[in-house]
Amino acid sequence: MDANTPADADSPATPADVRRRRHILKIIRNAVLILIGVIFAIWLVLFITKGRFLKHPFENVAGSLADRKITVGGDFQLYFAPFRIKFVAEKLTVSNPQWASRDTLFAARRIEARIAPFSMIFGRKHAYSLDLVDGNANLEWDAQHKRNTWTFGSSGEGKPFELPLIDRASVAGTRIRYVDPKMPLLANLRIDPIVSTDTRIGKSVGVNGDGRFRDTPFRVAARLLSPDASVAGGTNKLELRAWAVNSVIDVAGTLPALTEFENVPLRVGAQGKDLSQLLGVIDVTIPQTRRYALKAQMVKDGQAYRFTGMTGTFGQSDLSGGFTVNNADRLRLDATLTTRRLDIIDAAPFIGYNPDIVAADGAVAAAAATGAGAQRVLPDAELPVASMQRFDAGLDWKIGIIRSKNVPVSNVAMKLSLERGRLALSPLTFSMARGDVSSDLIFDTRQRPSAISYDIRLGSTPMGRLLAGYGVADSGTTGSVHGRIKLDGRGDTLHDSLATSSGRIAFVMPQGTLWTQNAQLAELDLGTFVYKMFEGKLKKPIEINCGLLAFTVRGGRAASDPILIDTSKNVVTARGGFNFATEAVDLAFRADGKKFSLLSGQSPVRLGGHFASPSLQVISPELLGRAGAGLGLAVLASPVAGLLAFVDVGDAKSAACGPVLSGARAAAQRTTKGTPRTDLGDEKAKTGS
Repeated sequence: MDANTPADADSPATPADVRRRRHILKIIRNAVLILIGVIFAIWLVLFITKGRFLKHPFENVAGSLADRKITVGGDFQLYFAPFRIKFVAEKLTVSNPQWASRDTLFAARRIEARIAPFSMIFGRKHAYSLDLVDGNANLEWDAQHKRNTWTFGSSGEGKPFELPLIDRASVAGTRIRYVDPKMPLLANLRIDPIVSTDTRIGKSVGVNGDGRFRDTPFRVAARLLSPDASVAGGTNKLELRAWAVNSVIDVAGTLPALTEFENVPLRVGAQGKDLSQLLGVIDVTIPQTRRYALKAQMVKDGQAYRFTGMTGTFGQSDLSGGFTVNNADRLRLDATLTTRRLDIIDAAPFIGYNPDIVAADGAVAAAAATGAGAQRVLPDAELPVASMQRFDAGLDWKIGIIRSKNVPVSNVAMKLSLERGRLALSPLTFSMARGDVSSDLIFDTRQRPSAISYDIRLGSTPMGRLLAGYGVADSGTTGSVHGRIKLDGRGDTLHDSLATSSGRIAFVMPQGTLWTQNAQLAELDLGTFVYKMFEGKLKKPIEINCGLLAFTVRGGRAASDPILIDTSKNVVTARGGFNFATEAVDLAFRADGKKFSLLSGQSPVRLGGHFASPSLQVISPELLGRAGAGLGLAVLASPVAGLLAFVDVGDAKSAACGPVLSGARAAAQRTTKGTPRTDLGDEKAKTGS
C-alpha cells in the first residue's frame, strides 16, 4: 500500500490513537471534577456563611442591572438550601426612578423566599415560599402611561405587572399604593395577613383600602377565598365590593392567577341611588335614573370591558341586555337593551326632569327644579355638552309598554348615535293608541349654542284610543288623526331650543265621528245641549267631515295657521296661538252653526293660561255682552225679545276638505263653493303674554 494512502476508517485503532483518546477523556473528567468541586466549594461556602458576604455585591450588581439604588439595612442571606435559592433580606429598600412621586418602589422589614433556580433564567419567576413582613410598595405609571416604576431598566416601555408564581406564602402588614395619572387613579390598599400551605391558602386573603378614581373617592374590600384559592396559579375565588357615588359594586369570580383578569368572566352587580352618577365617573352621560339594581357578566379584553346577560331594574321599570365600554383611543359605549315595561316617571329624565320630583310633586315642580320659571313645564336642564363631546356611543333600545295614565304607548324602538358631540335619536319609533309615531331628533352640540332639530310624524291614529284619558269614548268614535311636528331651534336646553324654534305643526282629521258628552258645551249651543240632556242622549257622536289643527312657528311663537274643523252641524275655527318661551296660551275657538238655533251663545271660547295650567273661559266677554243686550231688550220690549240676542241664523260656510286634508296654510283654505275663507289665520296672535 502506498504510504500516502489514508488508513481505512474500519481498520483497528493504533495504540497511539487509544492513548490520545484516553488523554482527552481524562482531561474532560478532570475538568468536570474540578467544576463540580468548585461548585461544591461555592455551595459549601455559601451554605456555611449563608452568603452574607454577598450583601454589598448584591446591592451593587442588582442595583446596576435594575438601574435603581438597592440597599439592605439588616441581615442578608443568599445561598442554596440545598438546591433551592434561599433569599433573606431585612430592611430592604428599592428606589424609584426620579420621575416617580415617591422615592421608594419597595421596602420591607423582612423578606424571606425560596426560589426555583432555573426560573431566574427561563420562564416565569417561581417561588416555593414567601414570607413578607411590613412590605410597602409604590406602583406608579408616568403621565403618558409609557413607563412604570416596576419595569427595571432606563429604556423601554413599561410592562404590565406580573406576580411570580408562589406556592406557599405568609404576608403580614403589607401596603400597596398604585397611581395611574392617565386614568387618573389613586389606590391605597392594605393586605390582611396571608397564611398558605401546599399551594392552598389556609384562610381568606383580605384586601381593604380606598382611593380616588378621576375625581370620585371610593372604598374597596376584597377577599380571596379558601379552600380553592391558590397563589400558585390554580383557581382563585375572588369576592370584591366597592362603594362610590351612592352605589355599591360587587365583583365575584375565579381567577387563573392572582393578578390575571384578562378574558376572565366575572360576575358583577351594581345597585344604588342613580345609575347616571356611577357611569358619570368614567365620563359616560346618561339620563338620571331612580334607584337601580343590575347584574351582568363582565369580561375584560384589552381596553374593552364587555357586560353580557344583564338583568335588573331602575325605578319601576325593568332592563336587560348588554353593553361594552371601550377605552382604547376614545371612550365609547355601545349597548343593546330591552325593557318590557317602562314606567312613565322613569322616562321623565329623557326630557330633563328629575324622576323623584315628578313622582312626588309632579311635572311643574320637576321643571322648576331645573331652573324654569313659575308655572312652566319645559325643563331648563342644560345638555351635558362637555361630557357629550368626550365620549361616543351607540344604543339600540326596545321597550314593550310605557305605563301611562292617559296615552297608551308601546313598541318603542330607539336607535341612538353619539359621535363627538352630535347626538341623533334616529329613528325613534313607537305605537300610540294603535297609531305609529316615527321621529328623528338631532342634538348637535358642536354648534354653539346647540342646533336641535325635531321631526315627529304621527301616522293615522284612532282618536278614541288617543283621547280616552281625556273623556273621549273609544266605542263609537271612528275619527282618526295624523300629523307632523317639524321644528328647528338653537339652545342648550329643551326650553331654549323650542323658544327659538321655527317650523310647522299640523294635525289632520279625516272624515269620522267623535263621541263625547261635552262637545256641545264647547259650542255653547245651549238649546241643543239642553234638548239632548232631557232626551238622555248626551253621547251622540259628532260627525266630522274634515279637520286641521296647524300652527306656523317663528322664533318660538306659534300662530294658528289654520285651525278649522268642519262637522255636520258646525264649522269650528280658532285664532291665536302659544309661545314656547313663556309657555303662554291664547286661543279663541268659535263654533258657527250651519242651521238655525234659537239658543246659541256663538261667542268664542278662550283657551288661555299656560302649558302647566291651561284655563277654559266659557263665559267670555262677548257672551256677557250678548247677555247684557238681551237683558236690555227684555226690559225695554218683552222677555221674548231678549231671546233674539242668542239666535244663531246658521250661516256658517262649510269647508272644502281638499286643502284641509293636505294640511295647507290658512291662505289656501276655501269654502265648498271655492271662495277664500276670511275667518282663518292670525299671524299677530298675542302669545307673548
